[in-house]
Amino acid sequence: MGRNSVDEAGEQPFISHLIELRDRLLRIILCVLAIFLGLAAYANEIYSFLAGPLLKHLPENSTMIAIDVASPFFTPFKLALIVAIFASVPVILYQFWAFVAPGLYKREQRLILPLLVASTLLFYLGVAFAYFVVFPLVFGFLTAAAPAGVAVMTDIAKYLDFVLALFFAFGICFEVPVFTIVLVWTGVTSPADLAEKRPYVIVGVFVIAMFLTPPDAISQTLLAVPMWMLFELGLLFSRFFVRKTDADDVQPRLDKNSSY
Repeated sequence: MGRNSVDEAGEQPFISHLIELRDRLLRIILCVLAIFLGLAAYANEIYSFLAGPLLKHLPENSTMIAIDVASPFFTPFKLALIVAIFASVPVILYQFWAFVAPGLYKREQRLILPLLVASTLLFYLGVAFAYFVVFPLVFGFLTAAAPAGVAVMTDIAKYLDFVLALFFAFGICFEVPVFTIVLVWTGVTSPADLAEKRPYVIVGVFVIAMFLTPPDAISQTLLAVPMWMLFELGLLFSRFFVRKTDADDVQPRLDKNSSY
């Protein structure tokens, strides 16, 4: 009888966590769906805005094309859904934060919330940097590099996949300060060790940029140099997140146990 009561007591918190997780996932889905429905009517205009950097560099009498029969319909709606997910990132992160925050220490809460906000802003900054700075240079280079007699007419679906890959690459690469701070805060490394490895980091960011960007020096440099600067920024701020001792983590447990 006693064992059954203990099992039921253990199952109830687990079930309540599952219910809470379900509710928060539903809120995220409803948020994405609501934004998507609002953007669906402007799907073609959103795609035209996204295609602007390429259209400006296409030769005269050249246009974008749709190879698949359903591409003119589905591709803009696909983009509208992706934009809805991007716009919902603050809500997604908030729901994640609200779900895990009760199980964190106050010190962890004070750190993770700013990191979530900073990572969101840095991701958006990386996407904006790719669109306004990198795309004009990359598409100008790629269209000018076409051999004589080759008409540059890009498929709208393939163009969307290409720019989304670049958006994701630049968005993730702009998270370098957050990654640096987390590595120092978790004790994996220290600011002094990262500073000593700076030459390897510089080489590494150029190697990463080589794989993530088109094969031209301009776009590679435009990704590698900001990554290097963001690493230096993360290295600077990581000095304020060095974990001196484990007392801050142990103390809450001791205080909790001492109350019994």
